[in-house]
Amino acid sequence: MARPLRIVYPGAYYHVMSRGNEQKEIFKSQRDREKFLEYLASATERYGAVIQAYCLMSNHYHLLLETPEGNQPQIMRHINGAYTIYFNVKRKRSGHLFQGRYKAILVEADSYAAELSRYIHLNPIRVGLVEKPGDYPWSSYRSYIGQIPPAEWFKTEFVLGYFGQPGTKTGFRYRHFVEELQGRDYDSPLRKAIGTVVLGTADFVERVTANHLDDREHEKDVPALRQLLSKPSPQKILKAVEKAFGTNKKLARQIGMYLCHRYSGKGNREIGELFGVGSSAITEASRRLQERIEGDAKLAEAIQGVKSKLVI
Repeated sequence: MARPLRIVYPGAYYHVMSRGNEQKEIFKSQRDREKFLEYLASATERYGAVIQAYCLMSNHYHLLLETPEGNQPQIMRHINGAYTIYFNVKRKRSGHLFQGRYKAILVEADSYAAELSRYIHLNPIRVGLVEKPGDYPWSSYRSYIGQIPPAEWFKTEFVLGYFGQPGTKTGFRYRHFVEELQGRDYDSPLRKAIGTVVLGTADFVERVTANHLDDREHEKDVPALRQLLSKPSPQKILKAVEKAFGTNKKLARQIGMYLCHRYSGKGNREIGELFGVGSSAITEASRRLQERIEGDAKLAEAIQGVKSKLVI
């Protein structure tokens, strides 16, 4: 199994997911779930972890985790390690409980924290466990909407801060935000993660790469790091697009904007200057082309051909 890339620094946010070995259940009883929550609580006390959202399914769990002290690996060793010992002792078993290494995607909180909390809270709906997220007792959703008081160790203020000032109807607004997608198909925000390790705007990815990855080039055997450090320049992207789509100048321009936005690592302003448009136009053009790609298999295949030549 390829070694995962861990990007660790004080104040980082992560979406964390850990699945049971061979997709087997990791929670078999109410007491199992209660015990796991106790380990989340102790992680906040011992390691300064800030749990912003959680959902405990039968064979996996999701967390939105903030690490003020930049110690994500220690936090996760505590949570998964302590719970594995509890689970194995209780059931007189040995060996791994979790499947390989946990997945931790570094998140640009201002852009994605609310959206990821919604994704986490809608998990029970997606698999048909309940009809409404408020009916599921093993997620943090009910604390967000005021159905139950939040545990002392659990924090809702950061995400709810996007829905108004404290004391206003933030829980009501958050409930509408989550439940407007209830029963609807929608793309997981995690699909936008670059190299399966960073989720954020191009500016965020560029800052993370410059501040935390440029001095780790000796680790290029790690696939995610290789992808993040080997971004093609806009000029290289446009040359490849011109070669593939040069007969259709309008389409080539749209594809050029899309690929530069998603894969060059450059900021929207810099890309916009290259194309003679504002930074917001780059985001909108990228979004429109992504929608077109999802409905046009032939176009998707052609763009994949360009990406393969750019090794992205």
